[in-house]
Amino acid sequence: MKILHLDTNHELLLNQLNALGFSNYEDYTSSKGEIEEKIADYHGIIIRSRFTIDKQFLDAATKLKFIGRVGAGLENIDCDYAKQKGVYLISAPEGNRNAVGEHTLGMLLSLFNKLNKSDKEVRQGKWQREENRGIELDGRTVGLIGYGNMGKAFAKKLRGFDVEVLCYDIKDGVGDENAKQVSLKEFQEKVDVVSLHTPQTPLTLNMVNTEFINQFKKPFWLLNTARGKSVVTSDLVSALKSGKILGAGLDVLEYEKKSFESLFSDTMPEAFEYLIQAKNVILSPHVAGWTAESKEKLAQTIVDKIKAKFC
Repeated sequence: MKILHLDTNHELLLNQLNALGFSNYEDYTSSKGEIEEKIADYHGIIIRSRFTIDKQFLDAATKLKFIGRVGAGLENIDCDYAKQKGVYLISAPEGNRNAVGEHTLGMLLSLFNKLNKSDKEVRQGKWQREENRGIELDGRTVGLIGYGNMGKAFAKKLRGFDVEVLCYDIKDGVGDENAKQVSLKEFQEKVDVVSLHTPQTPLTLNMVNTEFINQFKKPFWLLNTARGKSVVTSDLVSALKSGKILGAGLDVLEYEKKSFESLFSDTMPEAFEYLIQAKNVILSPHVAGWTAESKEKLAQTIVDKIKAKFC
């Protein structure tokens, strides 16, 4: 079987697939159109988020047996059409769930202890202790929306704290010893922190908007290490200004391109201007699952799943 690699990944992916007898080819620079012209020669594709695998691409890939996405989600693939054509879809949420859990916890603790703000001030020669008095996580209720691989990893990290952890998910029976599954109503009545761990689907697009935010009984802290387009940024900014949202840790943004490799290319949106100036907002460039260890784990997960299916 011939596999075309469209994004660079950990070297073990190529090395182990070669050892398993697959023929591996690399093309990290050709346009999507150029790839479509030759994709009929290949039985497998390995991709991260370089471009969208749509109906036109899948129609051109007449021999395609599988697509491996070295990441957690499959939103850059027309999954329904791929399945109709008998293409096996592989993702690797197991590979970076620990990294996401650690990053989310780091963002939360940084927000509560004003670490980014105080670090910047000390570097400017300011020594403002009272203004940088933090708050403690113990005794609070942390709510997770989405309780799959990423949500479970974050909940596991919270076990060392004296907190109540609640989860809300569209699937029944996902709660465990680390998080109690509750209704959305109970979730919105109790939580002090909301952390998103959902894939990008029609249900989650623009999910966190003014109407949703106002349904919470208490002001809360928002963490998003999932998908940027789940949060309406202008509505988030309004909630930050009003105090309905106390602060936000955002690893992903509404303005990211589909490849996740860059932001908008035109003028900066007004809402984003506010976020980059806000002292109660922490931003990172979609790297929650992007550690040295997760790079290897993601690649290994893809190899293992290909081996289990095709060897």
